[in-house]
Amino acid sequence: MSTDSIAATSPDADPIARFRDSFTKAVWRSPETGNACVLATVNAEGFPAARVVLLKNFDERGFVFFTNLLSRKAQDLRQNPRASLVFFWPDFGEQVRIEGVVEVADDVEADAYFATRPRLSQLGAWASEQSQSLPSREALVDRVTTLSREFDGVPIPRPPHWGGLRLTPRRIEFWNAEPHRLHDRDLYERMESGWLKSLLYP
Repeated sequence: MSTDSIAATSPDADPIARFRDSFTKAVWRSPETGNACVLATVNAEGFPAARVVLLKNFDERGFVFFTNLLSRKAQDLRQNPRASLVFFWPDFGEQVRIEGVVEVADDVEADAYFATRPRLSQLGAWASEQSQSLPSREALVDRVTTLSREFDGVPIPRPPHWGGLRLTPRRIEFWNAEPHRLHDRDLYERMESGWLKSLLYP
């Protein structure tokens, strides 16, 4: 840790509780987009990629989003499980950066969330070969129509290629906008004894 970042420390800091407060406020203000964040990954060759995902669950174990496990993001994370999430809530001038290691969430958690999805979204999870070449929009619509007939009148099970990914955080940074670009930046780093809080220059 550089000398610029040790102005104040607190081993008992709880960034998850702090994130919960901000996240609750964000979702209350913007129910459709408050849980959106940018997921950044790096593949085995060192090439970065970023995309917006929706955070669905979080607790002390980490931050969970769901996806096709054959997608580019999932392939990147199999090759290199290190990743970051970035939330930006301009309504109240806050950004949260989370860095850590990603693992596949258990089947029970994935099944429980999949069961809450709208039926058309469930069909879409079966129909989409995410990140693969699509010959035409009509081809995707036809697949959804075929699957709708196949599952007519029965619950739609979770596809085996679809599941959750959990980012276990090692660093969490809260950035809060202040006048004259003298922003507040609080960094939390996971230690064996708990979280260590420090300040960063803006």
